[in-house]
Amino acid sequence: MGKWVICGAWPYVNAIPHLGTLIACVVSPDVLARYLRLKGEEVVFVSGSDEHGTPIEVEARRRNISPKVLTDELHNYVVELFKKFGISYDNYTRTENPVHIDFVRKFFMKLYENGYVYEKNVSLPYCENCKTFLPDRFVEGKCPYCGYPSARGDQCDNCGRLLDPLDLIDPYCVFCKSPPIIKSTKHWFFDLPKLTSRLAEFVENHPRFPDNVKNYCKSWLKEGLKARSVTRDNEWGIPAPFPGAEGKTIYVWFEALLGYLSATLQYFINQGEPDRWKEFWLNSDARTVYFIGKDNIPFHAIILPAMLIASGENYVLPWQISAIEYLMFEGQAFSKSRGIGVWLDEALELFEADYWRFALIMMRPEVRDLNFTWKDFYRIVNAELNDNLGNFVHRTLTFIYRYFKAKVPEPAEFDVEDEEFVKKIERAPSKIGELIMNMRLKLAAEALLEFSRQGNQYINVKEPWRKIKVNLKDASTTLWLAANAVKSLAILMEPFMPFTAEKLWSLLKLEGSVHNSRWDYAAKLTLKPGHEIAKPKPLFKKLPDDFLNRINAELNEVRKKIKRPFIIS
Repeated sequence: MGKWVICGAWPYVNAIPHLGTLIACVVSPDVLARYLRLKGEEVVFVSGSDEHGTPIEVEARRRNISPKVLTDELHNYVVELFKKFGISYDNYTRTENPVHIDFVRKFFMKLYENGYVYEKNVSLPYCENCKTFLPDRFVEGKCPYCGYPSARGDQCDNCGRLLDPLDLIDPYCVFCKSPPIIKSTKHWFFDLPKLTSRLAEFVENHPRFPDNVKNYCKSWLKEGLKARSVTRDNEWGIPAPFPGAEGKTIYVWFEALLGYLSATLQYFINQGEPDRWKEFWLNSDARTVYFIGKDNIPFHAIILPAMLIASGENYVLPWQISAIEYLMFEGQAFSKSRGIGVWLDEALELFEADYWRFALIMMRPEVRDLNFTWKDFYRIVNAELNDNLGNFVHRTLTFIYRYFKAKVPEPAEFDVEDEEFVKKIERAPSKIGELIMNMRLKLAAEALLEFSRQGNQYINVKEPWRKIKVNLKDASTTLWLAANAVKSLAILMEPFMPFTAEKLWSLLKLEGSVHNSRWDYAAKLTLKPGHEIAKPKPLFKKLPDDFLNRINAELNEVRKKIKRPFIIS
C-alpha cells in the first residue's frame, strides 16, 4: 500500500471561489484522491483557507474590524460549499490555526539555524500619512512590464509577473491614495541562490513534471534565482521567529506552502497518531502531488522544494505538479466586479454538483487555456451524461426490471460480440486509471464516456428487445454482461461524480458504498445471476431546449437571492 499526500492549492479567503478555482485545485485533486483510495492506497488529501496576508488586512482596515472576523465567516461558508461539491478532504484546515502557526515558526527557525535565512536592511515604500510601510497589497501602481495601471505590489494581475513594491511606477497607498516615500527597514531573506544547483538538478532530472512546469522553472533558473524576503511589515500573519524580528510576520506565500505539511500533521494529531505524519513526509517511498494554476508554478516547483531541501530533514519533494492553464468564461477572464463567471454558491443553486464536476473536468485546460461556455455545458449534460452514459444505464436496468423480474439473468455461451465486450469491460479500468495517474483528467473523463458509448453500441448490435422473443439465452447473456458493465461504470465514475455513482450503486442494490469499493473490481464480471436490482430511475435530467436563452436570466435571479458573508461586496 502506497502513501500519498494529495495537495490542493489553498484558496485565498477574500472571495468565494469561482469555477476556475474549483477545477484547478478542488475537484481535480479530489478525482485523484478518490481514485487512489479505490486502488487501495493510503491517501491524505489536504488543503485549507489561506487567510493571512495583506489583502485581508486591507479589507479589515477599511471596515475597521479584526481580520479574523472576516476570515472566520468566509472560511466556514467555503467549507460548507466544498462539502456540497463532494470534495473528500481528509483535512481542510486554515492558516490561522495553532498547529500551522507553531509548525511554520519552528520550520523557519530551522532554516535560520541552517544558514538559509539572513537579515539585511532594505528600502521600501512608506506612507507618511498612514505611518506604515507598504508591502504587497498595501501599495498599487503601474506595472513596469505591461503598463497595467492597477498592478499590486506583489504581482501584476494582467501579465502575471511577480513584482516587488519598488518595481511599481507611480505607486500609491491603497488606504489613502498618497504617494509613498522610500524608507529603510530590516527584513529577513531566504537565500534561494544558495540552492540553485540542487534545484536545477531537481527540475532537469524530474521524470514526471509536465512541460509547462519544467519550462516555467527553467525560465526562472535562466534569469538567476534571487533571495526572497520571508518577512513583511504587516500585522495580520504568523509572527516571525527570528531574533530581533519583533513586529514582523512571515510572508503569506512562504507560510501557506508549509500548510500542506502542517495540515497532514494536524490530521494525524486529530486521529490520535501525532507521529504518523512523518510516514507521509519523511519517507522516501511516499509521494506528494500538487494541483495548482499555472501562475503558482514557481512557488510549488522552486520555492517549496528549496525550503524542504534547506531544512535538512529529507522531506519528500514533489512527485508531481499538475498545473493547469487558465479557464476563461465565455471568452473573458473571471471578474467578480464585472459579474463575469459563476461562483460556487451560484453554481449549486443552478445545478447538481455532479453536473458541474463532470462538465468542468471535460473543459479542464490541461495543455492550453480553454473556455467555459454554456453551450458546452448544455452539450455535456444532455448529449454525454444523459443520452450516452445515463441512457446505457437506464435501458439496461429497465430491461432487466421489466423482462427478468428485476433479477440479473444467467448468461449462456458467449458469441464474438460478447467476447469483444468482455475485453472492453476488462480494459476500461486500466485505461481510465492510467490517464488519471498521468493527470490527464479530461482524457480520463472522455474514456469513461467512450466505455458507456461502447455499452450502448453493444446493446444496439445484440438487440435484446428482439432476441428475448426468439433467443432468450442470447438476450440473457447480453443483459448479464450489460449489467456488469453498469456495475463497472458505478465504480469508474466515482472519482468524477461521487453522488451519481452512489445513486447507481443503490439502484444495483450492492452492499456497502461505492466509495469503499475497489477500482480493480470494475474489471471483473462479479454481478451474479439472480442478483436483484431496484426499480430503475434516470441518473440525469436533460436541460430544457431553451436553456441557452434563459440561463443568464436564471443566473441573475440566483445572484439576487444568495446571502453571502459580509466580506463579499
